[in-house]
Parts: sequence; structure tokens; C-alpha cells
Amino acid sequence: MSNIILTVAIIISAVLHMWAEYNGPPLQIYIFKPLTTSLIITLSTLAKPPISKRYKTLVLVGLLFSLSGDILLMLPFDLFVFGLISFLIAHLVYIAAFQAKRPWRISWIPALLLIAFGVTIYLVLAPGLGDMTIPVIFYIVVILTMAYSAWDQWDQHKERWAMLAFIGALLFVLSDSILAINKFRHPFLAGRGMNLSFYFAAQWFIARSIEKNYHS
Repeated sequence: MSNIILTVAIIISAVLHMWAEYNGPPLQIYIFKPLTTSLIITLSTLAKPPISKRYKTLVLVGLLFSLSGDILLMLPFDLFVFGLISFLIAHLVYIAAFQAKRPWRISWIPALLLIAFGVTIYLVLAPGLGDMTIPVIFYIVVILTMAYSAWDQWDQHKERWAMLAFIGALLFVLSDSILAINKFRHPFLAGRGMNLSFYFAAQWFIARSIEKNYHS
């Protein structure tokens, strides 16, 4: 199955899921949310040649924890904390992938931009966090570290695969920021669609970064 066919299937599955989020039925959500991420995982397994076996394995593990988070968050129970933990682990695994075999470097401009973004998001969310304040702060730190790691990887390699990972990391930050604002501060109608669009795109870009000689 070619990358193009799989990508089209991912888009169709994602659209059907987002449609169900607004219009139902719930069964359609339960089918197409995990199916979309599962198709992205399938896409990542077909990457040849991979950047490295270690990189491919870590990205796959991150995607699997993301799939777990997807399932936990879609169930009709209050499992938000468990879903948060699952995605937290996914980000930690992505950090390990992006920083594999390279020394950690500090570049102040991107680091300060990400810190400023994180502080801004926290200040927006703070009034509605309550008991979730500490977990959300920790999550913000981890996901922004993941984004910085992806930038550092791209800055060192300057290759297309690293750029794809960086784009995916930034889209992940945007997706989770919208999700958090929609949940803790100001719910808005377009929020769910924006969150899911950025999320699935983020995972697609990260999955495609596995392949060294990227092509459509």
C-alpha cells in the first residue's frame, strides 16, 4: 500500500471522525478516532529506509502511546488525567527520538520564544485549572521541550525529514493548546475541529520524518 493511498485513507478517516464529533453518532467516533492514528502508525512502519532503527522504534512507541491517549480521551468516562499521562509519555519518547545520539544544545532565541508561548498559555488557562494546575504546568514544560528538541534536530541536520518532525512538533503544540483552552477556559465551536486537524497532521508529519529519503 503506497504512502499516497495511506495518506488519503488517513484524511478520510480523520474527516469522518471530526464529522462525528459534531454530528454523531458516538459509534463513529469510537471507530474512526483510533483508526486514524492506527493508519498513521501503519504509514510509519512502511518507512524505508528509516533514519535509523532507533529513531523509527522511538517514534513508533510515541505513536502507540498517542493511540492509547486517543482511546482514553474518547471513552465516555472521566479519564482525562490518564489520557494526559499517556500523551505525556508519548512526548517524552519523542524527545528521546529527537535527541538520540546528539548533545543537548541551548539556542536562546527559539528557547525564549517557546518559554514565552508556554507562559502565555499558562496565564490564559490558570483561572480554570484548579486541581489540574501542577499536571498542566508539567505537561506544558514537556511538550515545549519536545518542540525545542525537534527544532534542535532540524537545526543540526537541515534535512527534510528533520523539518517534517519540527513541523509536526509545532502542530502538536498548537493542537494541545487549543484543546486546553477549549477544556479549561473558553469552549468554542470550532475548537474541537481545529484541535483534531492539527493533531492528526502533527502525527502524520512526525510519522513521515522516519523515512530518510522522503517522497510522497
